[in-house]
Amino acid sequence: MRSSYAVLTGRRPVYFGWWLVASGVVLMAVTSGTSFWAFGLYIKPVEEEFGWSRATVSFGISLSLLISGLAAPIVGRAIDHYGPRRVTLLGAVLTSASFLLVATTSSIWEWYFFLALNAVVRTMAFYIPFQSLVARWFDRRRGFAVGVMGVGFSLGGLIMVPVLRVVMDAWDWDGTLIFSGVLLASIYLPLGFKFIRNDPSDVGQEVDGDAVPRGQAPTGPRRLPGLTPRQALRTPLLWALSLALGFLFYGITGWMIHMIPYYESVGVSPGMAAALVSLAAGVGIISRLGFGLLADKVRYIETGAAVLSALLVVALASLLISGGSTLGIVFFLGFFLIGSAGGPMLEPLLLTRAFGLAHFATILGLVGVLGTIGTVVSPTVAGAIFDQTGEYDWALVMWMSSVALGGLLFLVAARMPRPVIPALEPLPVEPEVVAAGGGMPVEAPAAPV
Repeated sequence: MRSSYAVLTGRRPVYFGWWLVASGVVLMAVTSGTSFWAFGLYIKPVEEEFGWSRATVSFGISLSLLISGLAAPIVGRAIDHYGPRRVTLLGAVLTSASFLLVATTSSIWEWYFFLALNAVVRTMAFYIPFQSLVARWFDRRRGFAVGVMGVGFSLGGLIMVPVLRVVMDAWDWDGTLIFSGVLLASIYLPLGFKFIRNDPSDVGQEVDGDAVPRGQAPTGPRRLPGLTPRQALRTPLLWALSLALGFLFYGITGWMIHMIPYYESVGVSPGMAAALVSLAAGVGIISRLGFGLLADKVRYIETGAAVLSALLVVALASLLISGGSTLGIVFFLGFFLIGSAGGPMLEPLLLTRAFGLAHFATILGLVGVLGTIGTVVSPTVAGAIFDQTGEYDWALVMWMSSVALGGLLFLVAARMPRPVIPALEPLPVEPEVVAAGGGMPVEAPAAPV
């Protein structure tokens, strides 16, 4: 059976999963570009308009990350129950509306409250749903598919940061938020309605685009193997991975939120700071694709994550030692672009291998909660350090130490025993044979005793 969505030529149908991934790249770019990558753009203008300290403004972003992490298990459970399509399309509508709310901020409590609302609904439209979709649609090429999807995250920084910088120069920070909400809805909803499907069987295909045997219908939605969330929580491996990811993202998230303010603090112009972010994101596309290709061939992703963590430590040390000089920034970009290749791809690759697919979205959400503390504290502490010292040196030391500890925990996790994932019993099938000459199927003879 050929789906009208999948057929491009008369010779061979194109697997619809790749169209889903391609649309996911665009949607990830828009969503990450208008939220995660853009957070750093708002810190200084909001600080200057309202006279708040950098720590106060940064706390609103930290609170947003906290609420997003706390909402992750609930969103993951909804995805496992209702499917990614319903959850993510509703999340897109609500995220667009929440940007308009944040634009109306006039007090510090509104800044906190509106960002918290944005965090809840943003979790429905970004990251968890797309990782769940890749896990449902791909098996043998999952690492590469995750790598391609991760390109969308990099594109968000490459394209959206310079665009929003220009919009902010023309319309200020609140106009930029309104622009972001309208842009998100106008791109996300048409693509989402057309391309987001819960399962390959929704378009008459099999996982990985495997051929359906002639004369047979597609098998329908898969029964996915995997541990339950409660079983996963009982394994030491889950806690080791959660702590490792938490320490890693403490460093990465803190840096990325303060990346533009850091560049400006060492004398880089606002336009050049946005360009450096864009450059890092653009070159990161190549490194993420490379990591995705290698991920399908690497036995232990944890060991690879430890190597990437070491490169990130070297990158941050380059800034610290050079004092943010031009040469130091060049060295930083070289190491950071390779070290950050795993980024958001690490979680789905680590968790699906360790705990299976049956409750992947829920387990991903739980790991998000356990690692949220680091991503919440880091931007606020970095902002406070800058308020007290006028520079980011001690923040760089903090981020380096955290990433290094995460790398050590990845090495510990690589040596832990893997949980046993229960095998699914196949549904009983009546044996049939086809009569010679294409006649009606008849019951197969019983096997000799």
